[in-house]
Amino acid sequence: MPNKRVVVLTGAGISAESGLATFRDSGGLWEGYDVNEVASIEGWNNDPEKVLGFYNLRRTQAALAKPNIAHLALAGLEEYFEVEIITQNIDDLHERAGSTRVTHLHGKLSEARSEWDENLVVDIGTAPIKLGDKASDGSQLRPAIVWFGEMVPMIEIAAKIVSEADFFIVIGTSLAVYPAAGLVHYCKSTAGKYIIDPSTPALMSYEGWTFMQSTACEGVPKVIKQIVQENK
Repeated sequence: MPNKRVVVLTGAGISAESGLATFRDSGGLWEGYDVNEVASIEGWNNDPEKVLGFYNLRRTQAALAKPNIAHLALAGLEEYFEVEIITQNIDDLHERAGSTRVTHLHGKLSEARSEWDENLVVDIGTAPIKLGDKASDGSQLRPAIVWFGEMVPMIEIAAKIVSEADFFIVIGTSLAVYPAAGLVHYCKSTAGKYIIDPSTPALMSYEGWTFMQSTACEGVPKVIKQIVQENK
C-alpha cells in the first residue's frame, strides 16, 4: 500500500450519529440553552455558572455516547495510510474509536483551562467544573473550548496538515463556520477530494470534489473502500 496521507475534516454530523445533538438541529438551541448565552465570552462574563452547567451536561452526555461506524472506519484506515483527523467536534469519539492522530480545532470537553491563560490546561475527564474550582494561577477554571468570537489557535497547524494531504475527506459539516471552513482552500489541486454530508454544503459546486449526499455512517465506509481499492 502506498505511503500516502489521508486528511479528514469532521463536523457535528459525525457526532450526531452517535446521538450527540447539535445547535443547528434545533435552531440554535441545545437542551434549551441559547448558543449565544453559553458558547461566547460574553455569555461567560454574564453568567459563568450557566455556562459551566451547560458544558457539564454536554460532558456527561458525550461520555455516554459511543463511536459509530464512521468513527471506527476512519480509525481502521490507519492500517493502509497515514491518517490525520481534524475535527470541529469537542468530544473524544475519534480517539475512543482508535484514531491516533486527532487535532481538535475547537478544544475538548475533557479539558479545563485557566480563565486568564489559554495555555494553562488540565485534564478533567468526565468531571464537572464548578464555580470556585481554580487553576494553578488562581483563576476560575473554564471549559477548554474555543467559543464564538475567540481565536482558533490550532488553525495554522490544521492548515499545514491539509496542505500535505494526498486525499482530503470532509465529513458531516456544512462548511459554514470559519475559520474551519477555509481549510479546504489549503488542499493541493492534485489531491483526491471528497465530501460526505446529507445536506448540500458549499463544496458541492466546487470542481474536483466528489460529493456524496449521505450520512457519515453510510458514506464513510464507501469512500474508504474506494480509496483503498484504487491505491492497492
